[in-house]
Amino acid sequence: MSKASAPKGSAGRAYHIGLVRGEVAREILLVGDPARAERIAQRFSTVRVTQRCREYVTFTGTCAGAEVSVMATGMGPDNTEIALAELLPLVEQPVFLRVGTCGALQANLSCGTLVISTASVRLETVTAAYVEPGHPALAHRDCVVALEAAAKRLGHAHAVGLSATAPGFYGAQGRAFGTVPPRDTALLQRLAAQGVLNMEMESSALFTLAGLTGARSGAVCAVVGNRVTDEFLDESAKLAAEERAVDTALSALQILRALDARGGLSSVLPSA
Repeated sequence: MSKASAPKGSAGRAYHIGLVRGEVAREILLVGDPARAERIAQRFSTVRVTQRCREYVTFTGTCAGAEVSVMATGMGPDNTEIALAELLPLVEQPVFLRVGTCGALQANLSCGTLVISTASVRLETVTAAYVEPGHPALAHRDCVVALEAAAKRLGHAHAVGLSATAPGFYGAQGRAFGTVPPRDTALLQRLAAQGVLNMEMESSALFTLAGLTGARSGAVCAVVGNRVTDEFLDESAKLAAEERAVDTALSALQILRALDARGGLSSVLPSA
């Protein structure tokens, strides 16, 4: 029997994600949708690990000559917390890039644009179990730089700035469902006035937990809806936008490898 404070699955596997050390690459893409994880894995030249446990679907294989893992976590910061808590003990010096979708909070962010997060407003409460209320959820600067460079290299329309992470999709993002209105009907307007570019559901949990452990993390999300103009992409356009986000993340991993080989980002910055 394993301990209730640190449960394990069969054969010592992580309880929720079903993985053991050696099955996860150092570079890890995190997505919400299992179908997106499968599409990314189809880009791999080889796949050596396929694991499905609950909503967590993981593939590890070779992409552009390097080993990469992609994991679908399902939606929400609570799912992301579980994924990080179980992944971090399995990998040394991991790099996490979230590849997701989001809603824009600024009218000038057209649907299909990519948003690269520098940090995320912690609207969720999961991270309150780890840090103080005012603790910032910051993306790692290496990941921000690499994602921005990748988007520029690929010619993808993008914006870089502050995101907000909601704990849900409907009321938590100011949407009504049926006849139940959200409590805070002015949330989106306040966030937009504070310069927040977009809203999504995972990044602050990723940034907080990765930052506490010294892991590098970043996020690139495709705008599939604009909450100001009330536009939303159809399925084919949404899929194309998601693929641009995937392209950007995979290219960013290549850029990070090149930077690391040269001694990191500080090696390419001008000296004082």
